[in-house]
Amino acid sequence: MKESDVKNRIAGANRIVAVALGLVLTLAQASAARGAEIKVLCSTALRPVMQELLPQFERATGNTVVIEYGVSTAFERRVEGGEPFDAIFLTVKQLDALVQAGKIVPATRTAIARSGMGIEIRAGAARPDIKTVDALKSTLLAAKSIAFAREGAAGLYFIPLAKRLGIEEKLKLKGTTNGDEVGEAVASGAAELGILPVSEILPVKGVELLGEFPRDVQDYAVSVGGVSVAAKQAGAARELIKFLTTPAAVLVIGKKGMEPAR
Repeated sequence: MKESDVKNRIAGANRIVAVALGLVLTLAQASAARGAEIKVLCSTALRPVMQELLPQFERATGNTVVIEYGVSTAFERRVEGGEPFDAIFLTVKQLDALVQAGKIVPATRTAIARSGMGIEIRAGAARPDIKTVDALKSTLLAAKSIAFAREGAAGLYFIPLAKRLGIEEKLKLKGTTNGDEVGEAVASGAAELGILPVSEILPVKGVELLGEFPRDVQDYAVSVGGVSVAAKQAGAARELIKFLTTPAAVLVIGKKGMEPAR
């Protein structure tokens, strides 16, 4: 065999090895990207949507989502204190504050869904009238106690509304830490009425949605997502936010008592 043929074969073999190594590295990188573990902080209002959509996202991407639910104001304080995360979903005011503080990549700010505010009662209880503002005031004043999450979206909405209606001092308010405690208080009879976003009322056992607040005083808990400037899995976090705006996700959002954010 000629020396030139040997050199050609060696060169060819080296090219094959190089291509193979490149393919292995590419596959490894792809596997790593698809196997990312995404740390997510999420306000309770979006929990029903997330519980249905996250398994779909994980199956479609191979990523794993480690999520914690809570009230927006508490998460805002924790992030300001330096807590690490990849993606976060909060109410508008809290997330925008984190954007301004340099904690969230501004270009990743994405509105996901919104839920109107509602009132819950114990299952089977009498259903007082809240169809008009005057009827609402009468029902609130007649209630033996009203539960709401102090730092949740409902608390941020309800206390200013009570002041606006001039009835704050007359209400028998029962502040709680989070929406779960509101549902428990109403289901157990410890509170007669509960104030929450509709999306948080519908999944709770032992309670019923009395109705949404009248249109003249209604407001919405808008869930907005963003990616941390220090995210370890920034690409996967962006992919998650994009997934939550797909047509399939919009169908789930509607089913959970919410609507796409405008």
